[in-house]
Amino acid sequence: MSDAGRGSLPPKLYYRIGEVAELVGVEPHVLRYWEREFRSIRPTKSAKGQRVYSRRDVESLMRVRELLYGEGFTIAGAKKKLQRSGDEPRDAGDAETSKTREQLVAIRSDIEAFLEELGSAKR
Repeated sequence: MSDAGRGSLPPKLYYRIGEVAELVGVEPHVLRYWEREFRSIRPTKSAKGQRVYSRRDVESLMRVRELLYGEGFTIAGAKKKLQRSGDEPRDAGDAETSKTREQLVAIRSDIEAFLEELGSAKR
């Protein structure tokens, strides 16, 4: 399908993976890979378990394709560009992860101290 054909989507609420692959111009396995890499692309599943893409998902996929194939970005570079533009959620930062880990370690040591007190109180 030509670039002009990709500019306008058929007026539908939902699209199946074969339709999306044709609209975006990639194979279905590439779409499944991009779903894992880009958090902004989250198709739902139909009652039969098939992927069902919203119009927003298809537009996001078209933007990803343009960044990767048209502008030559890597996956990481495309993610960063989409995050800067607000189209891709930001990854939870390492600082936030380490803070949560510290809190969990503190809770664990409190629980261990409490269990020790309970054990010594029984004797």
